[in-house]
Amino acid sequence: MPRPPRITQHEIAARAGVSQSTVSLVLNGTPTARIGEETRRRVQQVLEETEYTADPAARRLVGADNKILGVFTYEPAFPTEHVDFYTPLLRGIESEAEQVGADLLMFTSGPVREGVRTLFTGKSRLRLSDGVLLLGRSMPDGDLERLVRDGHPAVAVGRRDVPGIPYVGIDYVNATRALVEQALALGHRDLLLLRDPKPGEAGEDRAKGFAQATDAVGVQARVRTTQGEDPAADWAAVGSATVVVVEDPVRAVALRERAASQGISLIALGDTPGADGITRLVPPRTELGRQCVRVLTDLIDDSLNQTRSLIACATVSGTTLTAPEERLSD
Repeated sequence: MPRPPRITQHEIAARAGVSQSTVSLVLNGTPTARIGEETRRRVQQVLEETEYTADPAARRLVGADNKILGVFTYEPAFPTEHVDFYTPLLRGIESEAEQVGADLLMFTSGPVREGVRTLFTGKSRLRLSDGVLLLGRSMPDGDLERLVRDGHPAVAVGRRDVPGIPYVGIDYVNATRALVEQALALGHRDLLLLRDPKPGEAGEDRAKGFAQATDAVGVQARVRTTQGEDPAADWAAVGSATVVVVEDPVRAVALRERAASQGISLIALGDTPGADGITRLVPPRTELGRQCVRVLTDLIDDSLNQTRSLIACATVSGTTLTAPEERLSD
């Protein structure tokens, strides 16, 4: 079936009984245009009746907003191993976009190399959006620096060190410190942190919170970076530790029974299906998505004063953190 012809602004003007320039002014929402309320209402009615859609590229050229917010993920968003991370985040983004009357445009044309998608390519359609939300555990500094340099509204989901890039992140430093302080208050003095080797500011913040808590009381604390490929070696590294703090919540779930069988307390610095009962952090990812959309829309409207903020992270006191006891044998 041939595609129906696209209605033009000239036809809109003829149906509304106005000039084409008047239609253009209504579409662009030009605040200085002296258009009577009745004329504006008539043009809007014809636009709705015909379901006219303005060319987004043309609207960007005249500085008008398309009410299109871009979403770019540096890692693939849909594989099942990411479902616990991206699903609540995208849910928050979607619900807030609906509230502000914006559509979401997910950029997927960039090639994925070694598991990471490229933002800037020869076919980049970034300018079709009024602004873009950036998702990913790590983001190339060059991409963020270019966005700042080009002045394209962008908000990173998560704290970023690159100067000038707006972000909304989660306060992992204070949340991690609070959980470790709970362990210290129970009498633990030998702690091990199992760190995730993946780079990113979130991991750095968790490690910082761990160090702040243990350094404050001068206790023995060790850090092991692990891929989780050799559980036996990871467990051997526990040594005399009475509490193991695990950055990856999936790994914490896997270690749960073994820790319990030997009387070792367990803390997870994240949340995942199956983590019920584990003492852990519960990142507010849905709220994070919502707040990122709010910041981006404020950036687009030039009504934003604060471009960087952190959201408090909840903690759950589960059953896996108890006072240290005499170690059980295997």
